[in-house]
Amino acid sequence: MKNKQIYLDYAATTPLDPRVLRVMLPYFTEKFGNTMSFHSFGQEAKAALEESRQGIADFIGAEPNEIIFTGSATESNNLALKGVAFANQNKEKPASPAGGHIIISPIEHDCVLESAKWLASGGFKITQLPVDKYGLINPLEVEKAIRPETILVSIIHASNEIGTIQPIKEIGEICKVKGVLFHIDASQSFGKVPINVKAMNIDLLTASSHKIYGPKGAALLFVRKRVKILPILHGGGHESGLRSSTINVPAIVGFAKAAEIYKKEGKKEAQNLTRLRNKLIAGVLKKIPGSYLNGHPKIRLSNNVNLRFDKVEGESIVIQLDLLGVAAATGSACSSAKLEPSHVLLALGLKPEEAHGSLRLSLGRFTKESDINFVLKVLPEIIKNLRKISPFK
Repeated sequence: MKNKQIYLDYAATTPLDPRVLRVMLPYFTEKFGNTMSFHSFGQEAKAALEESRQGIADFIGAEPNEIIFTGSATESNNLALKGVAFANQNKEKPASPAGGHIIISPIEHDCVLESAKWLASGGFKITQLPVDKYGLINPLEVEKAIRPETILVSIIHASNEIGTIQPIKEIGEICKVKGVLFHIDASQSFGKVPINVKAMNIDLLTASSHKIYGPKGAALLFVRKRVKILPILHGGGHESGLRSSTINVPAIVGFAKAAEIYKKEGKKEAQNLTRLRNKLIAGVLKKIPGSYLNGHPKIRLSNNVNLRFDKVEGESIVIQLDLLGVAAATGSACSSAKLEPSHVLLALGLKPEEAHGSLRLSLGRFTKESDINFVLKVLPEIIKNLRKISPFK
């Protein structure tokens, strides 16, 4: 029987902050207008939309008309890759019916990997950059991979699985010099890591509301002015013609409020989470023989702990923790139904059996020190008992 309720899967999704819910509620009932309507109900909703757009733009140093609201980070990443690819596909080869070159990493989220795979089936060339044992990309590898026909470099800012943060500013500078568009998936880093799209030479950026204590169903794609991009949804011409669909005003208002809270409180929150993260990592590595940290020991998100254990399956650890009331994960929540080892961990050079023995604990705004103490108390015994029955002996 569960004797605790401890949520340590903030990388998968976050609970809605009560302050976010409060600002959203009127837009479900009283201020419910369609932003495309000319009457007062519609214009009231339109004003809230544009105020939200301004707030989020300010948060990353962008202009309001460079923010395109979407329904999810998956949609934003699909729009970034496919929209840019088809708008720029004949770069250096104006006579060719299709083609162009895109650079990604092997540790991208599945929606980027699958978008790239789909584009490859249509004639685009895809290069996957190598990463080191910590999951870091060497900017020099980006420079070497760029060709005359390269359209886009798309890199995850911080890994949703291992938490490693990439040298985005350095990569952005290379792309700027080479005249290549640069997209980052900031779904995990948005709010947790300072971002200024101008200073970091970012042309496109993906972020998601439900990763920062906002509602599900709202995300964004920052598209720098004059970037050529085509829509993947066609209809009434919403969001500057790039994302047709009735605007989800309550969710977008909530997204903007969540970003506003991070702007005020993010630095202090990151300091507290870093302390708890370090305590958890140090405690596990000390208490449990045959345990290892995945990802960079220092250049990582303040809330991410990804560990692996010899001779234990990660799924078994997750189940045992859940029986004690602790919510954890083995990797990306979007891929939790897959039985294959994590492509991210394999890219680090881990063997399949090592990748299978991994556990992701992601902390958040409502994590308490007592939660960390409880995990450090129960996890050694869980690992010990699982090793007794392990088929990997």
